[in-house]
Amino acid sequence: MIEYIPSAKAPLAIIVRAHQFQAGVNFLTPGEYSQQLATMSHPAGTRIDPHTHRRVSREILYTQEILVIQKGRLRVDFYDQQKNYLESRIVQAGDIVQLISGGHGFQVLDDLNMLEIKQGPYIGDADKERFDGVSSKEVRVEK
Repeated sequence: MIEYIPSAKAPLAIIVRAHQFQAGVNFLTPGEYSQQLATMSHPAGTRIDPHTHRRVSREILYTQEILVIQKGRLRVDFYDQQKNYLESRIVQAGDIVQLISGGHGFQVLDDLNMLEIKQGPYIGDADKERFDGVSSKEVRVEK
């Protein structure tokens, strides 16, 4: 299942559940997103032609992140641009989350290994604005 997490003003995230790939190349993001997410599923013997990527100047205004959950479970809390809590989702090994806009926080539910992929260069804490989030008692987990 591919789940889009909406908010009133902008999409917050895309969750690709483990093993939910369709045949071929399927982009899940529109071309204007600063980070592109696609699923790819090909049978053995498929050839993807060798290629390079041209140098292209891009302007990136906000960081987008992709999380690849390799082990464990993670609760992802979603906030709108005004830092209002909206909802939460549980992701687990094999799931992928693209964080597009708004705010987010996390609660590790089981021992966790995950990859985080985002644009660089990374400027440390200067890239983030931290704020108080919800407590575990306030969380509404959808799935």
